[in-house]
Amino acid sequence: MSDIPFKNPGWAGNVGEYDLTEEQVRGIDFVGVRPLDGGHASASATYPFMLEEKDPDAPLFEGPYEIRFEKILTRYPTKQGALIPILNLAQELRGHISPETMDRVGELLGLSSAYVRGVATFYTMYNKRPVGRHLVQVCTNISCDLCGAQDVLEAFLKHTNTEMGATSMDGGFTVIEAECLAGCGFPTCVQINSRYYENVTTEEVPRIVAYLRDGGAGAASAIRPEGGA
Repeated sequence: MSDIPFKNPGWAGNVGEYDLTEEQVRGIDFVGVRPLDGGHASASATYPFMLEEKDPDAPLFEGPYEIRFEKILTRYPTKQGALIPILNLAQELRGHISPETMDRVGELLGLSSAYVRGVATFYTMYNKRPVGRHLVQVCTNISCDLCGAQDVLEAFLKHTNTEMGATSMDGGFTVIEAECLAGCGFPTCVQINSRYYENVTTEEVPRIVAYLRDGGAGAASAIRPEGGA
């Protein structure tokens, strides 16, 4: 089957007979290319990707990203309503939401810096400082915690050679706790960039880390075409 270094007894609890391979179930063999301009306007606001490659100095917003920005605005009655997907877009580009990014988004949407900062700092999904190529979020809420989440968290810190919230010396990993990843039926749940890893145990952590170091995640290249902005 797959060389993915973790196990899951089916997808969303589906453990019956079916004709799909593990690669097809997990979407590993084909992720597809998400157009940088957002494609159809109805899908333009649904791209909260955390890519591996991050450029803290990327312009906001140019080329296809300007087109996606304009499409997002058409989905809301006011520019204020578009704030969250625009912040998502900024984080996709830069990897985190700095105070300067918040100010620029406020200028583009006609919102005060204080208002934008109030929203951006409320949500933990926005990184307030640069993170590694792989942002590892380990759920430590009650379901996962009862199933060994603290040990899984410590294992990730150990095998990435980093401390909580810090980025490893090679820039590859940032490990943090997540309050809940809504995968309570598959503890311990871990989100790495935009992909979920379910039923993670401490024994699987070294293989997951090695898999990521070897470029096994592959999500960034699949989402962002070669030569894309």
